[in-house]
Amino acid sequence: MISLSEIDTTVKRATKAIGFSWGIAEEVGKCIRTLEMFGLPGIKNLNQYYKVFANKKFQNVSLIAKSNISKVSYCPIISGVNFLDQIHTLQNLEEIEFENFGFPILFIPFLSRSSEIIGKRIFLKIDDKEFLLNFNQSIFSNYFNKHVIENANIIKISFIENKDSFSDQDWQDLYKLSEQTFVEETDELKQKAAGAGLTDND
Repeated sequence: MISLSEIDTTVKRATKAIGFSWGIAEEVGKCIRTLEMFGLPGIKNLNQYYKVFANKKFQNVSLIAKSNISKVSYCPIISGVNFLDQIHTLQNLEEIEFENFGFPILFIPFLSRSSEIIGKRIFLKIDDKEFLLNFNQSIFSNYFNKHVIENANIIKISFIENKDSFSDQDWQDLYKLSEQTFVEETDELKQKAAGAGLTDND
């Protein structure tokens, strides 16, 4: 089995060879490593993307808006790099939409890393496929067949505000149970605590 480190290095070199800068190549290496680590087909999608890259024009986006529409498919790499760079501003939009997006699986790890940066989960919908990105720690999805997705008609991105998944009563019940492990403070314990650290060992 090929190691994640080797995947990172090879992807980085291939990305430079296809015409991207070393800086972007570094980002792509990290991202494909992330996809493969989470069991998503990063190498497969990147390979297919690079096979058509030279002959098919992709739209670069510099400033990402709430709604992004293009007649030419958006480049997943440039879109991803700029999303990552603009994440602190973009999170204020709450929802972002792209129409006509090329090889969207390659966009996912940029969003996953963005989730870690802002400390919020990100929900991504690629046509009928859904992904929940959890602080770059895990990705939940209904994308099971792992085939290459060359283009998505609609991509929707939502930022999920942090809140507990349980009620206040659930927490109080659990906390009350935990109190059974608390040690009652006796006079003996108080005396031991008062004398702690006073012994001269020199």
